[in-house]
Order: sequence, then structure tokens, then C-alpha cells
Amino acid sequence: MNVQELSQALANIFPAQLQANDVMQNDVYGEVTIEVLPENVLSVFEALRDDEKLKFELLIDICGVDYSEYGSVEWATGSATSTGFSRGVEPATGARLRFGDDKESTVSGRPRFASVYHLMSVVHNHRLRVRVYCEDDVLPVVPSVINLWPVANWFEREAFDLFGIIYEGHPDLRRILTDYGFVGHPFRKDFPLIGHVEMKYDEEQKRVVYQPVSIEPRVLVPRVIRDDGRFDEVDGAEQEKSDA
Repeated sequence: MNVQELSQALANIFPAQLQANDVMQNDVYGEVTIEVLPENVLSVFEALRDDEKLKFELLIDICGVDYSEYGSVEWATGSATSTGFSRGVEPATGARLRFGDDKESTVSGRPRFASVYHLMSVVHNHRLRVRVYCEDDVLPVVPSVINLWPVANWFEREAFDLFGIIYEGHPDLRRILTDYGFVGHPFRKDFPLIGHVEMKYDEEQKRVVYQPVSIEPRVLVPRVIRDDGRFDEVDGAEQEKSDA
């Protein structure tokens, strides 16, 4: 079954439950991505796992996505100005110079958070990406799939820890990568790159203590694609002159 046939099979099996059913072709592999509403997650995923035409018995990964900056000028690297660093220090240019979880709306107009699932059928040798948008940006919630794939346990805890996505029905939803006293969710786009606090071992108190961050704020500026020739290779003679 190729990707076009897989996409058509999904459309036939879920005639009213898919919000999107997209096929992305490239030179080597094709990919199918479907979108499902949170209220349809359990029924759709159970069919994806058990239907004989699909048999996605393997859950490879679950990851969170924060779309708050999706489509903003900061990431338009193909048409970026040659003074791209200003985008990282001047808020007026669309830079990510905010501190605290204070992002109120997305640039693209879509829901801010999504939970993305990567499935594989060993029997039929095909893969599928499923995206579920969280309906509430303030309290993002999607159903847990741990009863369908027990391996989802740690994946959902990771997305909860890093993005703050709540997986309803998870039996032990707690942080898995950050410390017990960690504040916020570090993979959210508005989380400060320097963090909120730092920790160290206090010799006097003989324990680990938390204190305000002491390092200077840093701004992440994405790679800028330039086509003005400044990095073009020069011939050997020109190189020798410049070296001299």
C-alpha cells in the first residue's frame, strides 16, 4: 500500500472523523498526516490499531508542538534582511524577546498546542502521523492513549513536562525530565531561554537551594539564509591575496 492508497483507506474508514488528510510527497518517501478532534481520539486510534487494513500496532512517539510563533516573521529566513540579528534584540521586529508564559494568541490563528503521534504498521510496513489540536490554549487537554499503547506512558509525561499538555486519563502524569521544583514548561515558545531559577549546592545549608537566575538573558536567533554571495567560495589566487 503506497501513501496515496493509505490516505484513501483512511478517508474510507473515517468518513466524518478526520479534520485533515494530507499526503506529502518527496524524492524518497511519502508521508500521510491526519488531524483528529480530541473527542474522537480514542475511537479513531483504536480503529487505527485494530482495523485489518491499517494495523498500526506500534506507537513510535508522541510529541508536543507550540504553534504560537508559527508563521511569524522571525522564521521567514528565506527573505530575511542582512541585519538579521536585530530580529533577536528588537521586539518590534518580531523577535522572541519575552520572559514568562505570557503568549496570548498564535500568529497563524490556529490553536496554540497540539499533540502529535507517530504510528507504524509492522504488518503493512507503513507509517502515519496524527495531529490533535488542544481546544483550550490556557489549559491544553487531550485524552491519554495509554490504554491503547502502554508505551505512551513516558511519551505523554514528556509532552506534559515540556509543553504543559494535560493527558486526561493518564494514571501518573508528572514531570519526567525537569526537577520536582521546576517552574513552567521549557519547550513553550515564550519560556525564557535562561529559565526562571537556578540551583546550586549550598555548603552552609548542606543541601541544594534555588535562587534567581544570575546569567544575562539570551535570545535565540534562527539561522538566516543569505544569497548575497558573502559566503561564496573564491578562487585560489583571491584566497592567497586575502591571506596575505
